[in-house]
Amino acid sequence: MFNRFIILTALTFLVCIHIGCSDAANNQSKVVLSDTIPVSGRPDKTIPGGFSQPTNLRFDSTMLTRFLDSFPGMNEFKAELTGFYQKRNFSYAWFNDKGMIEPAGNLYNRLQNIAEEGVKDTIPYKKEFTRLMEADMETKTASAMLDLMLTAQYLHYSHTVWNGMSEKETKAMEWLLPRKQTSYAELLDSLISGKNILANEPVYRQYNLLKDYLKKYNAIKANGGWPTITADKKTYRAGDSSELIRKVRNHLFINGDLATDNQSAIFDSTMVLAIKDYERRLGYKQDGILTATLISEMNKPVEKRIQQIIVNMERSRWVPVKVEGDYLLVNIPDYTLYAYENDSIVFSMNVVVGKDQNKTVIFNGDMKYIVFSPYWNIPTSILKKEVLPGIRRNPNYLARHNMEWNGGNVRQKPGLNNSLGLVKFLFPNSHSIYLHDTPSKSLFNEDLRAFSHGCIRLAEPKKLAAYLLRNDTSWTNEKITTAMNAGKEQSVTLKKPIPVFIVYFTSWVDRKGKLNFRNDIYKRDQNLADMIFAKAK
Repeated sequence: MFNRFIILTALTFLVCIHIGCSDAANNQSKVVLSDTIPVSGRPDKTIPGGFSQPTNLRFDSTMLTRFLDSFPGMNEFKAELTGFYQKRNFSYAWFNDKGMIEPAGNLYNRLQNIAEEGVKDTIPYKKEFTRLMEADMETKTASAMLDLMLTAQYLHYSHTVWNGMSEKETKAMEWLLPRKQTSYAELLDSLISGKNILANEPVYRQYNLLKDYLKKYNAIKANGGWPTITADKKTYRAGDSSELIRKVRNHLFINGDLATDNQSAIFDSTMVLAIKDYERRLGYKQDGILTATLISEMNKPVEKRIQQIIVNMERSRWVPVKVEGDYLLVNIPDYTLYAYENDSIVFSMNVVVGKDQNKTVIFNGDMKYIVFSPYWNIPTSILKKEVLPGIRRNPNYLARHNMEWNGGNVRQKPGLNNSLGLVKFLFPNSHSIYLHDTPSKSLFNEDLRAFSHGCIRLAEPKKLAAYLLRNDTSWTNEKITTAMNAGKEQSVTLKKPIPVFIVYFTSWVDRKGKLNFRNDIYKRDQNLADMIFAKAK
């Protein structure tokens, strides 16, 4: 199972089938009990308590058929429900001889507040579910129909909140990374074994971090959001005074970049630090200068930021819960490569990714080779669109660009002006994507760095080479420098391949606990949101 992936998602909607409950809540097996767990109030984060073990408290197997006939929208869980209850010989899962067990009430509250999970409040048979729970409060009986409903709702919750969209749907959005695999049979086995599965949600930790910020931003929305800021000049610096500064100060306070809002209209040193923090959170150079670009970011509606959080909560559902081993991760909208060891960042560096018409692909592979002083074998698309027309215009085109024919293809010779720079890093894949150096160093100073044909350019390629060869004592710093400048191609096979993951996250919570946003450079956020909205309708 794919289990070595981080990083650094979103809305998912449910299909609610509105079918009448008739007298399903009354025509069922019931056992009078002495007590019941209240179900009102906010959901408990920890979901304490265990699930009911199989006991002599059972109901007739025909109740399962009656339940599915009454609530046909739950037929998608028929196989899991059947296997689950057959394994326990149709004993109650959510009741024991003392009454309804605690996780039942907590699951009910979770579902009642499911919008906090970044999904629409479209619980299947919500009214009927509520009636069954209220009836139990009055009668204090073990209800087979309610027990089946709770198990079906548990499966619905786990599918929706823990797993998200199907792999087929994510592939349609060009997310080619292997998906987290969740075994719902194992989740149901956890019910049987009494494990506290709801207290240990099978989602990557970034999900709950974003979920906390979703609550904060929903609260901001409920309070009216933030006012639009209109600038009367291009930039504002320390020492400037303007009514705009007062509004910006309030925006920074609302978003947590300022601890207090003294309502001053003066661009003071505290404001400079807050602007720098804001710039860092949004991926801009931290110069403390208030620009039109930053003001434009501040004017994005809170609803847009909420959508961005929800979309990335959804992506967080797709990745493994735990990350093991060493790996490299490139987050495309962040224009950054991260090196991880045991789920901790060792270092990071700026990168250049593909421009919109040459999008860098979202996928993974195992890096196996470092090539020093590489040739650049011109891709067919570039050969047809750029090189061959250049040769027709200028017979000296190849010589001017340090290129040569190589059979029926063209390649660029090693050297300082080689488009791949002095080193490239290969993880064989069908997308022809790799990491490499570049002679165009100035591009790494840009805030937005989508300039390549799809491959990933590195700001510090020698640093990455040294890191990958750190356990090979024969590769000293001097030897790496020599190999990079030799002018003769040399390929090195890594003793231990390292996984590489190329991902797309436009919002996450960093190690300082701060919420980050990045521009949706490939319009993937909107596509995902549109897809889910269409599904919800």
